Amino acid sequence: MAKLILTGDVNLMNVTDPATPFTRVREEFRGADLVFSNLECCLYTPPQAQSFHNEGFFADPAVGAAALTGTGIGAVGIANNVNYGEAAIFSSIAALDEAGIPHTGAGANAATAKAPVVLERGGIRFGFLQRSSVYWPTNHEAGPHDPGIAVIRGNTAYQVPMHKTRPEIPPMNRPGIPPIIVTWAEPDHLRAFADDVKALRAQADIVVASCHWGLGKDVLQYMRDIAHAAIDAGADIVVGHGPHYALAVEVYRGKPIFYGLGSFSFHTGHGGRAHGNWIGMMPRATVEKDGVKSIGFQFVRHNAANETVLCALADEQAELADIRERSAVYGTVLVTEGDEVRVVLG
Repeated sequence: MAKLILTGDVNLMNVTDPATPFTRVREEFRGADLVFSNLECCLYTPPQAQSFHNEGFFADPAVGAAALTGTGIGAVGIANNVNYGEAAIFSSIAALDEAGIPHTGAGANAATAKAPVVLERGGIRFGFLQRSSVYWPTNHEAGPHDPGIAVIRGNTAYQVPMHKTRPEIPPMNRPGIPPIIVTWAEPDHLRAFADDVKALRAQADIVVASCHWGLGKDVLQYMRDIAHAAIDAGADIVVGHGPHYALAVEVYRGKPIFYGLGSFSFHTGHGGRAHGNWIGMMPRATVEKDGVKSIGFQFVRHNAANETVLCALADEQAELADIRERSAVYGTVLVTEGDEVRVVLG
């Protein structure tokens, strides 16, 4: 039996002391068998003449690597919208490799970007792979011979509401009726992703699919398409991240899907602006070789000192009520146990 911890976005921009971001969770991380995080920054020092731009988040390579290794984060996903630019991606990968931190989701070409991470802990083989559906159209997606990140392309369409599918939709005889937004995953990308999950299933006892996606608090259809495809192909857990909100939880075929883990450590964002006290979810899973035995999550925030703080559930009743309501749509049952919210898998 092993303990697996998963986290949402970790952004180490402007961190100068590697001990600061995770000082309050370090002991728990070190007590887990494995911790996997979405690394929402590049370990890269840009040229002096280059200003911060919308595409990239840059953290000091030495400080960032020390923060990850000193905390006990065992592997990271690097397929997301801020791992952008050939120089930044290569620098970040080099820093992670030098620090001995396995990673998945970006590389010198599509094959290396899609390659999973497989790690053994306590006799259990864990497999991780990460994809992003949120990325820039300019030289961001890894190609057969081009560096970048591993992606699952999503599509958007705007449909006139011909039928009254929701009570708030007005009848068709009113000009200016807002459209219904329809999303779906690109079929070829989805099939290739399912094939990658199946291949990883043959190498690992526990498979985690990590996905960068989303817009606001809604679970869009393409997100469900991807999550269900991952589980159908053999994934044991699906975790999402990207919108910086805590999103709904679904149990599909007895397997948990966390559509949005929110932010785990995220003090500074675009333009160097300090962000507010964003909420996040930290799942803890107990697993054996034949699958996930139990899984729950605790809310996290970061304080003014940029320390990630585990939240008392009594202080997060509004967030819990919101997630309960959004998850109930999928029939999810959430049970509180102390400061943790357990997901019923049965």
